[in-house]
Amino acid sequence: MTGPAGLRIRPMTADDSAGVAAIRVRGWQYAYRGMIPQAYLDTMDVAAEAEKQRARLAGGDGSVVNLVAEAADGTLAGWAAYGPYRDGEVRTGDGELYALYLPPERIGQGAGRALLTEVTGRCAAAGLPRMFLWVLKGNARARRFYEAAGFTPDGAEDPFEVGGVAVPEVRYVRALTG
Repeated sequence: MTGPAGLRIRPMTADDSAGVAAIRVRGWQYAYRGMIPQAYLDTMDVAAEAEKQRARLAGGDGSVVNLVAEAADGTLAGWAAYGPYRDGEVRTGDGELYALYLPPERIGQGAGRALLTEVTGRCAAAGLPRMFLWVLKGNARARRFYEAAGFTPDGAEDPFEVGGVAVPEVRYVRALTG
């Protein structure tokens, strides 16, 4: 799929692991400053994250789909991962957006919207009735982004532990069928 400004949404490959790792690390360090302990953010390592990305791709069972937004110049402008909704360890018949990250300089340029549109479209085409996602309660920018895309908080909250600190997340849902 081609998105805004020549962005191409395509499946992630092992060759994208370093780029996706940089997007995830920089995304966390930018978006979660002040919400997650700074010491944790400061110790995030792109090389270690790249190895994790490669291992996830190699060892996956195909249920998690990783997509990248590739700019016309070949650089990665974003990454998203989705798959079956996990209610604890139980998979339901719904979809879940597990991750959507952009390099900070790409925020507001359409890559996030293109990735989210592709993910929701794929989940709807697969016949999934709903799509869920979790977002840090204090992440107002992300919450506005998802709300503008038709997601609404459903009242569920869960503490997400990072760096020894519980950070509250809220669950959002969007109907895909009906």
